[in-house]
Amino acid sequence: MRSFLFSNQEYNTYMKNYYDILGIQKSANDEEIKKAFRKLAHKYHPDKKGGDEKKFKEASEAYAVLSDKKRRAEYDTYGRAFAGRASGAGYDFSGFDDFASGFSGGGFEGVEFDFGDVFSEVFGGRRKQEKRGRDISVDVEISFKESIFGTERKMLITKMSECSVCTGSGAEKGSEMETCPACNGNGQVRETRRSFLGTFTSVRECASCHGRGEAPKKKCGECGGIGVSKQEEEIRVSIPAGIQNGEMIRQPLRGEAIAGGVSGDLYVKIHVQPDSAFTREGSNLTTQMPVKLTDALLGASYTLQTLDGTITLKVPSGVSHGEILRVRGKGVPISGDGRGDLLVKIQINIPKRLSRKAKKLIEEMRGEGL
Repeated sequence: MRSFLFSNQEYNTYMKNYYDILGIQKSANDEEIKKAFRKLAHKYHPDKKGGDEKKFKEASEAYAVLSDKKRRAEYDTYGRAFAGRASGAGYDFSGFDDFASGFSGGGFEGVEFDFGDVFSEVFGGRRKQEKRGRDISVDVEISFKESIFGTERKMLITKMSECSVCTGSGAEKGSEMETCPACNGNGQVRETRRSFLGTFTSVRECASCHGRGEAPKKKCGECGGIGVSKQEEEIRVSIPAGIQNGEMIRQPLRGEAIAGGVSGDLYVKIHVQPDSAFTREGSNLTTQMPVKLTDALLGASYTLQTLDGTITLKVPSGVSHGEILRVRGKGVPISGDGRGDLLVKIQINIPKRLSRKAKKLIEEMRGEGL
């Protein structure tokens, strides 16, 4: 839960004209008010990428007042005078821990606001935010060959995990659970504060039971009744065939555990070591093969080392420097569709020195127009 502390400047902004905040005329009807708020909620909600918590909060309050006929009438009559009384230093609006919930639970004394219909339309229904532990990110280095055919890695990670003694209950073995006396089994504690604006209610998680609503009669000696503790855990990661450098593997619920919630996720970032002979181009592998000049002219068979082992590759007569020979099915595995190809680029070795006999033969070839 968050608390908001407004400075005088922020407060003056907060109290500015509600019609201006929603971008509507003072004569706007209920449907126009609702439509304007829905548009701003889509744009500024803090859970959305690029959201703006401050602007979302302003729009929420404006809608809360203008959507209620009685409040709107009071605001139209006394709004500016009321804002004029608010000059001064900073104000503590701790009750805005959850702004929308604060209003729907009676944000101003004697007045209730229902955001349910609008938020249901905007965000697809009301949702309770589940507590999650922290996500963990680790780096794993693999060879080029392992990236093509896949592999497995074992890692020893120290993290907050479910207590191995009480299996997360927080109770000593054999001890029973009971309704939490601090929150009467609700898992939450309500706090009500009064200010010159009225009465604000905030809800926070119960610190005694961590939101579970029940507590052990006798706490686990290993974790102190929390249900989680720092432990070393061996993690096995299956790295699929064809993975590329920089890709992430997500393992749900293998991150850090948290009391009264679910564990975070484990993200494994893959670093592929470069290979001296092979490179990757999509689903294909490429390599170079040096060929003698005479073999390029007359043709020959060469032994070629691939990631699968050695093969015999026939070099056709008259092959050109830089020409590519394709070996099918020796490339990168394609999910459910075989494998790519191995592309072999021919590199013809031109001798730097020739014997007299070789020079004579080449001169004869040149004389024949070759």
